Amino acid sequence: MQLIRPDININFIGKRKLAMAISALMIIISLGMLATKGLNFGIDFTGGTLVEIKFDKPAKIADIRSAISPKGYGNAVIQEFGSPEEILIRVQNREGEKSSTISTAILDSLNAKFTADAVEMRRVEFVGPQVGDELTHAGIMAVLISMLAILIYVTFRFEFRFALGADAALLHDITIVLGLFAITGKEFTLPVIAALLTVIGYSLNDTIVVFDRIRENFAANRKRKNPEDEALIANNAINQTLGRTLMTSFTTLLVVFALFLFGGEVIHDFAFALIAGIGVGTYSSIFIASPIMLSLAGYFKGNADETREMEARP
Repeated sequence: MQLIRPDININFIGKRKLAMAISALMIIISLGMLATKGLNFGIDFTGGTLVEIKFDKPAKIADIRSAISPKGYGNAVIQEFGSPEEILIRVQNREGEKSSTISTAILDSLNAKFTADAVEMRRVEFVGPQVGDELTHAGIMAVLISMLAILIYVTFRFEFRFALGADAALLHDITIVLGLFAITGKEFTLPVIAALLTVIGYSLNDTIVVFDRIRENFAANRKRKNPEDEALIANNAINQTLGRTLMTSFTTLLVVFALFLFGGEVIHDFAFALIAGIGVGTYSSIFIASPIMLSLAGYFKGNADETREMEARP
C-alpha cells in the first residue's frame, strides 16, 4: 500500500523563501521567550523536598497526585520506592517555603483521602539539585562536541556544505522545542533533556536519508554543470524520500501520542518534547537542511531567471 505516489513532484526548493520566513519567525519567537520568560526548571535543576510515604496497601499514583494537587503540588515527581506501598514524593520548594511545611501539607492531604491509619510518614529531607552548575556546563559542552562530531562525520561522508546544512537543521529544531517549553511553561527536567537528545538523533537520521539520496542522484547525473541543476536533483531526491520520511514520522508519532495521552504525569513532558521535536525535525529535514546546503553551493546567486522559473512551479 502506497499513501504517497512514487511519481510525486512537489516543488520544495522553490518554496524555500516561505519556509525560511516561517522558520525565522519561530526561532525569533523562541529566542525571545527564552530570553524574557525562560525555562521552568524542575526539581532536577532547582532542588526541593523529598517525602517518603508508606501506605498500608498499594496506592495509585494518580490518586496520590489528585490528593496533593489542591495544595499546589500537582507537578510533584511521584514514584514507587522498593514496593507498591512505599512512595517517594519530590516537590520543588516555593519561595520562603520550608520542607516541614510541605511535608505537613502533603500528609494532611493524604490523610484526608486515604484515612490516617493508611498513611505513614517515613522521612522528610531537603534534596539538592541533581543538575548543578558543573553538570550543566558538561551537558552544554557535550552538545557542542556532538555538533562538531556531526559536522566532521557528514563532511567526511558527504561534503562540508552538507554538514553545515545538517547542523543548521539541528540547531533549528532544538531552538524551537526549547521555545515551546518556554511558551507553555512546562517543566524542564532530566527526561526532557533525554527527549531533546532523542530528537537530535531522529532529525539527523531523517536529514541523512535525504542527503544520501541527493548524493546518489548527484553521482547518477555527473553531467550537471550549473547550481540550478543541483537544485532540481535535490528537489527530486526530497520527493523520492518523502514517503519514507512521512510514514516513519507518522508511525513514530502514533506511539508518542499514546505515551502523551496515557503514559501518566511522569512522562507527559517527555512525550510533549518528542512530539514537538519529531514534527519540527521532519519539517527541517525537508525545508531547511537541503536549501541551506544548496545556498552554500552558490545556488540562488546569479541565477535569477532559473530561480524565478523554479519558484513558479507548483
